[in-house]
Amino acid sequence: MVIPRAAAVVVDGRRALLIKRYLRHQTRSACVMCDAAGWDGPECPGHQYAVLPGGHVEDGEAAETAALRELTEETTLTAQVDRLLWTGEHNGRPASYFLMTAVTGTPLLSGPEAEAHRPNNTFELVWAEPEDFDDLGLYPADLRPPLAELLSPPA
Repeated sequence: MVIPRAAAVVVDGRRALLIKRYLRHQTRSACVMCDAAGWDGPECPGHQYAVLPGGHVEDGEAAETAALRELTEETTLTAQVDRLLWTGEHNGRPASYFLMTAVTGTPLLSGPEAEAHRPNNTFELVWAEPEDFDDLGLYPADLRPPLAELLSPPA
């Protein structure tokens, strides 16, 4: 069974809140990022990338609810869903991306991400502008153009 992913898009001017990651497993077969990148070596080389806050949609849970829950679990922020921005795929799973509004709090790494934070599995909250997306390796890469457009001032 494929578990959908829901993500929260938190915007502050020209910046979006991302989770910067470094992930390295002992073997390629244990690493979902190796699989997504098509890496075929026996060892995982380690991956540096960034994602929008989000995660699994629980059984019976609406994607909007999952995006709000994951945002709070990962960042301590609370918010409301403004609207669905995009749908796509994340590591072969359907993904929904929701714009957040009425965001309150100060972003602090929390929940399972804070507990799992180790040298080979790091998590860091960062505010990023569109020109940062390539260097951060915003994943999935097909999010970069629509997110950059969302963050661009109207012409």
